Amino acid sequence: MDIKSYIEEKGKKAREGARRLATLSTAVKNNALIAMAEAIELDADRLKRENRKDIEAGKARSLSSAMIDRLTLNDKRIKEMAQGLKEVAALPDPVGEITRMWKRPNGMQVGKIRVPIGVIGIIYESRPNVTADSAGLCVKAGNSVFLRGGSEAINSNNAIARILIDAGLKAGLPDGAITMVDIVDREAVMAMLRLDNYIDLIIPRGGEELIRTVSVNSTIPVIKHYKGICHTYVDEDADVRMAQDICFNAKVQRPGTCNAMETMLVHSGIAEKFLPRMIERFRKAGVELHGCSRTQALDSSIIMAANEDWNTEYLALMLNVKIVDDMDEALRHIETYGSQHSEAIVTNNHQRAMQFLREVDAAAVFVNASTRLHDGGQFGMGAEIGISTTRIHARGPMGLEELTSMKFIVLGDGQVRE
Repeated sequence: MDIKSYIEEKGKKAREGARRLATLSTAVKNNALIAMAEAIELDADRLKRENRKDIEAGKARSLSSAMIDRLTLNDKRIKEMAQGLKEVAALPDPVGEITRMWKRPNGMQVGKIRVPIGVIGIIYESRPNVTADSAGLCVKAGNSVFLRGGSEAINSNNAIARILIDAGLKAGLPDGAITMVDIVDREAVMAMLRLDNYIDLIIPRGGEELIRTVSVNSTIPVIKHYKGICHTYVDEDADVRMAQDICFNAKVQRPGTCNAMETMLVHSGIAEKFLPRMIERFRKAGVELHGCSRTQALDSSIIMAANEDWNTEYLALMLNVKIVDDMDEALRHIETYGSQHSEAIVTNNHQRAMQFLREVDAAAVFVNASTRLHDGGQFGMGAEIGISTTRIHARGPMGLEELTSMKFIVLGDGQVRE
């Protein structure tokens, strides 16, 4: 069978699975998720064996140590995968929720109810845990999931998917609820992106190049974020200690994430009080600092920022620093270089805080809080499938509700249109 036909057969199976999955009870879905979690834990040794194949292949391909780390499945990460499935099982089921109901003058009742989207395609790189995370969230929201992981994790992804599929079938999930593309040919991705008669939504998870490729080639709607160039603006009315703690957390706590701060903007009125101690703290943490000429005037050891630095998502212990004369200059910088992901202001000035909230265009805007808090779990939404910077359908953390759509329901007693 050629690759196009193979993908189409997978698509048909996923579509049929979605039809049946959409009507399953919450109890069946939850029991399946718990069974899948238990199967993951029981088969940990097999997962580690298959994962070692990917790690050895990755080292032979000279993958970076960071990439090898993302690929690695150890006991802790396997347990976290299983725990994630159990946590999704414990979340409220969004399917069937009536969000609004109103009565028309003719007595007809009109309402909106949450329904599954259908078949969700996930195209992802590196982290094998995405296989379990995506499957769990999609199944709980009543969607079948069509998975295509990267070639670097093919053995790990296939092993996880097989465990999930087998456990899910035994627990009552329909055949096709979880579908895994188990070949690495790039042509499989291209075929998948044109399967709009079977797949309803594509969610890419990976680097900017992957997301751009998916967006350009897909005939299916795509929810995406290209990159996370996140800023923190330290206003002249900021509490210095608070600003230092927030900025340090936003950069250092986990620099390789999309919600980590990449540029710190500092009002000139507070720069001399705030920056020397902040720079020292960053340096002790191993942060490489790039700055504007005004920042260099305060500390000549700071690297002069090049134009392209302001538009770079470092995902590392590197940070840009720019001194601005007022909030308007900070807002212009964010508008020019921001990726509409996460933006923050630190200030005790209520008026400027509210202006920042109104005028900054991003999936999440923070006042006196770290951008690292942009996360479904931190927002009280539970698990998420990713953070969307797309404006249509969902924006920000994509949890269970964001993996559903709406349909209108109408209750009448004989009404007709005049």
